[in-house]
Amino acid sequence: MLSRICGQTGKHLGRVDSVSYFEEIYRGRRVLVTGHTGFKGSWLALWLLHLGADVAGYSLDVPSSPSNFDLLGLEGRVRHYQGDIRDRTRMAEVLDEFRPEIVFHLAAQALVRRSYADPATTFETNTMGMVNLLECVRTRSWIEVAVLITSDKVYRNDEWCWGYRETDALGGHDPYSGSKGCAELVAHSYFHSFLRHGPTRVATTRAGNVIGGGDWASDRIVPDCVRAWSQGAVVAIRSPQATRPWQHVLEPLSGYLWLGARLWQRGDGLSGEAFNFGPDAHANQTVSELMVAMAGRWPGVSWQVPDGHEQVGHEATLLKLSCDKVMFYLKWRAILQFSETVDFTVDWYRTWHDGSQNLFGYATGQVEHYCRLAMERGAPWLEPP
Repeated sequence: MLSRICGQTGKHLGRVDSVSYFEEIYRGRRVLVTGHTGFKGSWLALWLLHLGADVAGYSLDVPSSPSNFDLLGLEGRVRHYQGDIRDRTRMAEVLDEFRPEIVFHLAAQALVRRSYADPATTFETNTMGMVNLLECVRTRSWIEVAVLITSDKVYRNDEWCWGYRETDALGGHDPYSGSKGCAELVAHSYFHSFLRHGPTRVATTRAGNVIGGGDWASDRIVPDCVRAWSQGAVVAIRSPQATRPWQHVLEPLSGYLWLGARLWQRGDGLSGEAFNFGPDAHANQTVSELMVAMAGRWPGVSWQVPDGHEQVGHEATLLKLSCDKVMFYLKWRAILQFSETVDFTVDWYRTWHDGSQNLFGYATGQVEHYCRLAMERGAPWLEPP
């Protein structure tokens, strides 16, 4: 079992073993998570609290109802700052008040289909949001580490059969992908122009097709299924033969946390670099295969592909990442099998649907379970006693 924490500052209440997680880097550190009300951001905030960090979050609003942020009761557990990532003045005020030592930047407009409906806001949020954050970071020497999360969709997708490497061409047919590719270029430029010889170590991360409990976004396969199945309805799916490298949300988050810890230790060859975080090849499954696996954990559900379905804009049918670089530099790899990823995900939603357990405690239990599996499988960010 990991640390138990409570309260707005993530006060540590003690631990029952001597295992070291991420080399204890986060215990007692001031950590800011932008986009902490979102799916990945709320899970990251939960995990940081569990590690004993003093956690603050900066987000425009709670993006959905229900939301993982609300269901976990995080507003009462972290320092909750409301603000727009496009508002550099507000961002600067929050940084000066909280004075974070470590920043994880996740705030984004994260939906491909929404980017077609509102491309300007997508670029303003994802590209200029990165500019605003780094413009603030470069003048605040107390920020020692910034981990900047973009997306696997930053790559120019040529639908080839091997994984994209960090040196492959950036691109993007849709406004979301383009905005994230631009954010990568912004980060690269700021590093070489202002941060390379400064006190702040930065790196970008690229991951995608993350699933897990607590995602309620529209136009995503798992939340769409849960919304329909929880009401006894048949879910309509698009692109059933599209292949994705499905991974549970805790997988890339473990990578982000480990990267942040290594940057804190001034790890050679890490600052200014980009890193892919993805699962092994076995996790590359079609949407149909994901549906079959999920239905195996939620009996009685069904789905269909509507006749005459028209896809909005371009959507890749094949996309996967090469994780050789992160394996070489960080010894990191995903540890869950595809079946375990589905189990973690569907069990969380069924627990929510049943209403039988406190979701903060249940989610914390999933973090603990994941860490036990990671220890058994030799994850480098755990040090046994």
